[in-house]
Amino acid sequence: MPPHDIAIPQLPSRSMARTLEFYRRLGFEGEIVSPGGDYAIVERGALEVHFFLHEALRPQESAFGCYFRVQDVDALFEAFSAAQLPARGIPRITPVENKPWGMREFAVIDEDGSLIRIGQEL
Repeated sequence: MPPHDIAIPQLPSRSMARTLEFYRRLGFEGEIVSPGGDYAIVERGALEVHFFLHEALRPQESAFGCYFRVQDVDALFEAFSAAQLPARGIPRITPVENKPWGMREFAVIDEDGSLIRIGQEL
């Protein structure tokens, strides 16, 4: 049980196997947890994401996303960069930069079009 209240994002997946492979490239560990194969959970340290099967999803039309607030955004950017995601298209990774709203952020778009923003307070 976590020592505090948390929120866990639930994102769509067109293929649990492909989703698990993608997030493993980012350093997450996880598995399919439902008998029917339609729900999976991945974790990377304190970060946790759940996935539900959505085979009809069109990644270019996805409006799903979440935000991870972390202690060391630069270290996570470096780790995620090892996956060698492109800078354009789906999937992709954006550069890490300081934002005018007081956060240092970057973003990852996964293979299903979900936007994951990762940031740290400046």
